[in-house]
Amino acid sequence: MPTRVHQYDWPDRVVVGTVGAPGSRAFYLQVRDGARRTSVLLEKEQSAMLAEKIDEILDALMADDGNRYSVPAGTAAELVDDEPLDQPVEEEFRAGLVRLGWDPATAQVVVEAFPFVEDDDEASDGTEVEPDEMLLVRMPVGTARAFVERTRQVVASGRPLCPLCGRPVDADGHVCGVLDQA
Repeated sequence: MPTRVHQYDWPDRVVVGTVGAPGSRAFYLQVRDGARRTSVLLEKEQSAMLAEKIDEILDALMADDGNRYSVPAGTAAELVDDEPLDQPVEEEFRAGLVRLGWDPATAQVVVEAFPFVEDDDEASDGTEVEPDEMLLVRMPVGTARAFVERTRQVVASGRPLCPLCGRPVDADGHVCGVLDQA
């Protein structure tokens, strides 16, 4: 069966957001174009890494003397998106592999997300198994900068970190392993 592709070439919105309280939040990569919307579940670490790697791509393009693209160093005010995720959040799949790229033909950052697979990604005969579905998002550089900024804010807005051990502090308290070792 062919892979079902949730493709967004010039999305109206592409954000990482959360559902739930700090400590039990679910992170989603949500993309919208008109009335069409796709939400993919991410791990917090995947969200942070996605923002970091997109930022690296944009910074590398800015530093390239031969770069013919206008890559902004910051986020334009009109691209800031502090709104919550569009509701209801209907998960298409949980992301496993996430790939990034750059499309020089359209001057867009390309994000591909594939479902998490617990078993081997090879069939018993050694051939690679095609995923059932995937998310393909192309975002212009300004949108990508805004995406990075928002994602970093969302990731950082969780539980406060213990100043001694660096672990998250729960609402019902925190027993620090550092103090136990003293």
